[in-house]
Amino acid sequence: MRSGSRCRLGGWLRPCSARASEVPPARLSSAEHTTKGMTVNTPALCFRSKKILAPMVRVGTLPMRLLALDFGADIVYCEELIDIKMVQCKRVVNEVLETVDFVAPNERVVFRTCVRERDCVVFQMGSADAERALAVAKLVENDVAGIDINMGCPKEYSTKAGMGAALLSDPDKIECILSTLVKGICKPVTCKIRILPSLEDTISLVKRIEKTGVAAIAVHGRKKEERPQHPVHCEVIKAISEAVSVPVIANGGSHDFIKEYTDIEAFQQAAGASSVMIARAAMWNPSIFRREGLCPLKEVMQEYIKYAVRYDNHYTNTKYCLCQMLREQLETTEGKKLHAAQSTQEICEVFEMGGFYEETTAILEAKKASLKAKTQDEDEQMEDTDVIKMAVRFDKREYPPQITPKMYLLEWCRKAKHPQPVYETVQRPLDKLFCSVVTVAEQKYRSTLWDKSKKLAEQAAAIVCLRTLGLPEGKLNEGENHLINKRKRENQEFLNNKEHEDDLLVEASHKRAHFTEGASDSSSSEVPR
Repeated sequence: MRSGSRCRLGGWLRPCSARASEVPPARLSSAEHTTKGMTVNTPALCFRSKKILAPMVRVGTLPMRLLALDFGADIVYCEELIDIKMVQCKRVVNEVLETVDFVAPNERVVFRTCVRERDCVVFQMGSADAERALAVAKLVENDVAGIDINMGCPKEYSTKAGMGAALLSDPDKIECILSTLVKGICKPVTCKIRILPSLEDTISLVKRIEKTGVAAIAVHGRKKEERPQHPVHCEVIKAISEAVSVPVIANGGSHDFIKEYTDIEAFQQAAGASSVMIARAAMWNPSIFRREGLCPLKEVMQEYIKYAVRYDNHYTNTKYCLCQMLREQLETTEGKKLHAAQSTQEICEVFEMGGFYEETTAILEAKKASLKAKTQDEDEQMEDTDVIKMAVRFDKREYPPQITPKMYLLEWCRKAKHPQPVYETVQRPLDKLFCSVVTVAEQKYRSTLWDKSKKLAEQAAAIVCLRTLGLPEGKLNEGENHLINKRKRENQEFLNNKEHEDDLLVEASHKRAHFTEGASDSSSSEVPR
């Protein structure tokens, strides 16, 4: 991991304090020039004469991308990730796995990457909103080699909300999204489309896309309503390649062309494209990128499992990808065992890799423990020496309902004419526990025990302060509780005031009614009979 990508916040899993948009862009990797009035990013990542792993939902996660690179892929695309989900993520450096994780509020890792693929992974995004797409691109751009907008997937999970192939019917939105990204980030921007019903409309669209300054256009040579069993339209991809000057990446050849490595070049020539993007043929056996030919499937699957264990891939995703590789072999004894597996360990045992799983997980656990100890040492060294500490926890069962140490501390500060207590709470990334420091009369107090919530940590800090000062904290065993009595008085006063207000409202209502009746009588007497 680059030293510049680490964030020292006291844990092996550390949220980065600055988002990518706040970091000066690494413009050494690209240069700008103007062509025909367009500002174009000239990227270090080249899209000519490349063999590329296509974006595939549930397949294009980190283990598959790394395996494809091992076998000879030049560029790898991640699975499509929706902008709305990504924009909520925080960037986290995972020091145990040596990865950069983009983590959702529910702690789920949405996108995981590592230094090995940083210069060749393209982040594919599902988006129908230019500003939101730019926000996501800025979040991830320092950890990826390029950004791609999905404009070709016909499935509902992609087309809903106007994303994926739905964008093909809105060229204005396509132009807006791509132009915003090209101008807003320093990494190359690409898009992946399908062909339109007419060649004329398709050519018109790609020329418009080219003017936005994209680095390449990937073309799946089928219409959005066509499926893999329909023939890929190589002649349309070829016409696109001849119509634009940017690299065109041919996609969709797995069914008709690509069965082994030598077929990749045949598809490229048939489509007249700059590069080839492979989806299903790579999903079935990622050694399709291997110049020397396909490797035995079991060896490929074992190598995939090694990456899945090494990078803590969720077992359901690992299982899904392995099932795609097995295909017709799912009914074999091995296939049935894989289908029944309910953990990464069970998956490893199916493929005679139980020893590897135990050894690797032991190494990762040891590394985690070592980093935890190091973090604790750093925390202790960085702690303020003037903080008064005590090992206490707040147990609400020991206090009357709605009465807390924080309330007692606040009440005491008011009576003593001190500023109200100030709480500073931090969360430890390693185990997600909280610790709070309270400042009262320029003295700091905290509990040495970490709590599972911010509220509990603040109550514990208040207890430390109260006990240090010899003040009551409101516990049930302390006898008469003046705060309870005060609250009762306040409640009674509130009820009395409320009753008084109600009486006044009733009286006012009666007066209004009386006045209205009088006015009515007065008015009626003036009406001629």
